[in-house]
Amino acid sequence: MNGIIPAPIARQPWGMLIPLFVLVAFGAAVLYSAAGGNFKPFASSHLLRFGVFLFMASIMVLFNRDFVRFMAYPVYGLVLLLLMAVEAMGAMGGGSQRWLELGFLRLQPSELMKPAIVLALAHFYSSLPGAMVQSWRALVPAGMLIGAPMALVLLQPDLGTSLAIAFGGAVVMFLAGLPMRWFVAGGAAAAVAVPLAYFFALKEYQQRRVTTFLDPESDPLGSGYHITQSKIAIGSGGFSGKGFNEGSQSHLNYLPEPHTDFVFATMAEEWGLLGGLLVLLIFGLILRWGLGVAKASNDRFAKLLAAGMVATIFFYVCINLMMVMGLAPVVGIPLPFMSHGGSSMMTNMICIGTLMMVNRWNRSIRGGLIST
Repeated sequence: MNGIIPAPIARQPWGMLIPLFVLVAFGAAVLYSAAGGNFKPFASSHLLRFGVFLFMASIMVLFNRDFVRFMAYPVYGLVLLLLMAVEAMGAMGGGSQRWLELGFLRLQPSELMKPAIVLALAHFYSSLPGAMVQSWRALVPAGMLIGAPMALVLLQPDLGTSLAIAFGGAVVMFLAGLPMRWFVAGGAAAAVAVPLAYFFALKEYQQRRVTTFLDPESDPLGSGYHITQSKIAIGSGGFSGKGFNEGSQSHLNYLPEPHTDFVFATMAEEWGLLGGLLVLLIFGLILRWGLGVAKASNDRFAKLLAAGMVATIFFYVCINLMMVMGLAPVVGIPLPFMSHGGSSMMTNMICIGTLMMVNRWNRSIRGGLIST
């Protein structure tokens, strides 16, 4: 078989790529239905974006480790400058200032910061002497690297993305070996800060999201409308769903944002519990492969980089699914590889491309092509 299949094709991580292709195709089918049985505008652009960013990921695979380490801080700094540019001249949309209009592209720099913070911290901790991991020198610089983009994103305002940046950074810090007592202290401080943030830091619409999460039935036609309709759509799908292109909640415009944040609810109405389990299984296969890549890495930088990218994808999946089922406040986190959105697809394909790149490093080390 190895003689029949060309080597460049045989050595691709098909255990991840095949589930990924299935998920993207399934997402395109759901988006086709969300558009009322039309390939445009959602499904066509969804597949086109995936093709473009898959090509980008295939280019990323060719990067060597020294080049990636060298570019870690410049990439972080560039994305931070883009976030500052958003504050100065960013485009408005939905009451938030999150985008840069580049003519041919509407870029959301905060999405790029999710993988960028993982890259910067992986480089920082892989360069830090082991004796310093237990000292403040391992905490303060990393806290500044995370805090600066979080503050800029919160000004947009975008709570969901700022939490995603914090989560990816915290995972890298945890895996780098920082003392557990620091994370416990951070959790306690967050518990104290939450009520203060609710009253003094959150915007009015963000406060409504919290109260709606706690009691969505208190305003079913107002702030609780999104989550109420999402639950109706998911529940009405039952075991096997209403059938492809037969979803009434999305087709009759009861379900808001059926092609972006609530695409899982659109899918569950038509494909039911079986469709939901298929989506969870595919995400599980992709994340399991990513964890395997991190585990197989003997290099500290590669291990932290791969694990951080897996954590970034996991945060997307976990928060979106919890959000559409009413287990978390609505924070505008799309579902990877299924939701219609260029910035989300770009970020998640950067994560996939990075994992494929680290997987090539691992394979090269095992083959004796590069030294550790």
